[in-house]
Amino acid sequence: MQEQHTMKIAFIGLGNMGGPMAHNLHKAGHEVRAFDLSQPARDKLAADGVPIAADAKAAVAGAEVVISMLPASQHVEGLFLGAGELLAQLPAGTLIIDCSTIAAATSRKVAEAAKAKGVAFIDAPVSGGTGGAIAGTLTFMVGGDAADLERARPVLEKMGANIFHAGSVGAGQTAKICNNMLLGILMAGTSEAIALGVANGLDPKVLSEIMRRSSGGNWALEKYNPFPGVMETAPASKGYAGGFGTDLMLKDLGLAQENAMAVKAATPLGGMARNLYAAHSLAGHGALDFSSIIKMVQKG
Repeated sequence: MQEQHTMKIAFIGLGNMGGPMAHNLHKAGHEVRAFDLSQPARDKLAADGVPIAADAKAAVAGAEVVISMLPASQHVEGLFLGAGELLAQLPAGTLIIDCSTIAAATSRKVAEAAKAKGVAFIDAPVSGGTGGAIAGTLTFMVGGDAADLERARPVLEKMGANIFHAGSVGAGQTAKICNNMLLGILMAGTSEAIALGVANGLDPKVLSEIMRRSSGGNWALEKYNPFPGVMETAPASKGYAGGFGTDLMLKDLGLAQENAMAVKAATPLGGMARNLYAAHSLAGHGALDFSSIIKMVQKG
């Protein structure tokens, strides 16, 4: 069966999300060669037994599938089309799965260049956080040809529990920025509500449970509470370390606003959330998990 086929996979980008994703593919028996510009990221994955390549070109040599998980549009475009011209190293028939969250236009640009070389490309940004990356329960939002998605499915299934085909190339990115815009809005609102309750003397754990089981229930209350000590596994209880950084949320909210302007869509709450996270970043919290936005509304 196709699911049992061992594939040669290059994985580029080994951050909080990419590292665990590459590790899961390795555990599943695939032949993974990974690379990241960060030495600590490379060392961490090497300690888990994943082979590390000397550079990106060495990682993709002989690979059937190339997976990228990079911070922003310029990194993806630079990797495949920039000075390194990684795309030029890939033979026809290679499949690129870009799991980065970037502008849909960038996905389409790289896909067009790949198509000209006979290389398949799908955009497959993810949701589920670092916990989902570690557990292999991510949600993939895929843009690309259905046939290319089916080629990618056995690989994606080793890293995620949900795979959605959003449409043609770039559609996965559009779905992701819609999701993350909503997430940013929900986290800001959840933080305000908890901070208001605490300012009135309520126990944040009790209030969170009340809201979780009431009409205010949402993912932040279910899985990612922003108040320290309410959820042991949440970044808030670990000094807001790890998780999904404020600056990454700011980037995604910016992508949503750029897209909204391009299609003349009204996103007033998305714009407000973007401004809140920009101010939070400017206050020196850009490297903290995005749930640290609660610091903006807490008393003393």
